[in-house]
Amino acid sequence: MKKSVVILLALAFACASLLAQAPEAKVSRKAKAISMTHTGSSKFDMRATDLMARAGGEGKVERKTGRAELEVKVSGLDAATSFGLEYLTYVLWAISPQGRAVNLGELVLEKGMGKLKATTELQKFGLVVTAEPYFAVTQPSNLVVLENAAKPGALEGEEIVSTYELIPRGAYSSANQKIENAIFGIDPRTPLALFEARNAIRIARASKAETYAAAVLAKAEQSLQKAEAAYRDKQAKTTVETFAREAAQNSEDARLMSVKQQEEERLAKESLEREAKARAQAEEEAARRKQAEEDRTRAEEAMAEAKRMREEAELAAQQAAAAKAEAEAARAEALQQKELLAVEADKARKSAEESERLRQEAEKDKSELRARLLNQLNSILETRDSARGLIANMGDVLFETGKFNLRPEARERLAKVSGILLAYSGLKVAIEGHTDSVGTEDYNLQLSKQRADAVREYLVKEGVQEEVITAIGLGMSQPIAGNETADGRKKNRRVELVVSGEAIGVAAKDQERMN
Repeated sequence: MKKSVVILLALAFACASLLAQAPEAKVSRKAKAISMTHTGSSKFDMRATDLMARAGGEGKVERKTGRAELEVKVSGLDAATSFGLEYLTYVLWAISPQGRAVNLGELVLEKGMGKLKATTELQKFGLVVTAEPYFAVTQPSNLVVLENAAKPGALEGEEIVSTYELIPRGAYSSANQKIENAIFGIDPRTPLALFEARNAIRIARASKAETYAAAVLAKAEQSLQKAEAAYRDKQAKTTVETFAREAAQNSEDARLMSVKQQEEERLAKESLEREAKARAQAEEEAARRKQAEEDRTRAEEAMAEAKRMREEAELAAQQAAAAKAEAEAARAEALQQKELLAVEADKARKSAEESERLRQEAEKDKSELRARLLNQLNSILETRDSARGLIANMGDVLFETGKFNLRPEARERLAKVSGILLAYSGLKVAIEGHTDSVGTEDYNLQLSKQRADAVREYLVKEGVQEEVITAIGLGMSQPIAGNETADGRKKNRRVELVVSGEAIGVAAKDQERMN
């Protein structure tokens, strides 16, 4: 166990060094250190940065021989995903006067609040809280939301910590790899650790861990598979979290190993390039010296052969005349080339105009297709147009009371809807179940999911491709009318079919963003 910790720390320091050497990764910040020169306890504040001005917190440090015991409480923090879907949690860091960052642990939030107890062997350190993609990171991101600050008269010997390095915000982005299963707010029962593990593996793969740390990455993926299986089998939350945290930790190990080996390759390549450049310069200098010797020899020969050169003067004049004629021909050719370029430019302009015309026609076709599809769906179910797509509403009367069985009328209408969907290619259908406020939240959420699944299963049975249909239950979370009256509750008991797709001007990714 101790040996693996030492290896992990070595990789962490190597990764920090590599990031510091890369020009695009040189993001730095300063923090204030808490002095540990005396035993006893002191309190301090955690003050917000400009990134999250309404956040705050406080803490207490207990100074003991050889270590410091910390207790930090924070509040007013928004979800880490407010900085991007790649950020899922917050981590507390201790920053040494030499600029070394130590991960003290994860701050798990509940209603914007969190607390953490930790121990550090540092005698002087600053404290910062950063948004991170998962708990096991080994260097802080530049999303610093809280920093420690002294309460008046509470801390002794405060000083500025040497500059410490941060990972830039774009390092964990999804530009090269799509973030899968990132919307975790739909089911609050899903452990946050499971999403962190998925995120950690995505980031490790983006760091080319499949190439440079395949064995460690495979171990991480095995742990994630166990966590996913435990979650699907509804095992204890602690079991899911244990496997998920193993996956995140192994993913970070794989990422660090990959970054380290890539940097070693880069340095080796640079060394080879420097050696090649030195050899080329040496060869160039030798060639220059050789050329100088040859020039001197030719000069001596030229002085001895002056008579021959005079005889060749006439030939040189003739050559000059020929060169002049060639220059005239070159100018004529250049003029011709200029005219050809003008013709090509005019063709390019016309081509651009034609492209714009075709684009406008395509947009018109999409609008006409969208209107036609709206009319067809509206003839079967009440349908409205929205930024998310075309939303067809199935009322509560199409289901058995308090059940999710489709009535004959519902099956008849869905059969017609399936026929319309099969007539158009490239469409996506998101089925969303809703209920009124009668009954418990869990009951309504389950009923709405069952009704959405029933609609999805019937459409698939009718021939609609399974992969283009999704179904979720939203329970009573999105009412469209008041639940105080029977009429309002009836309106809220519904299943909505959100039809989108590139063919009608709403891409699937746009719908996901609007959801």
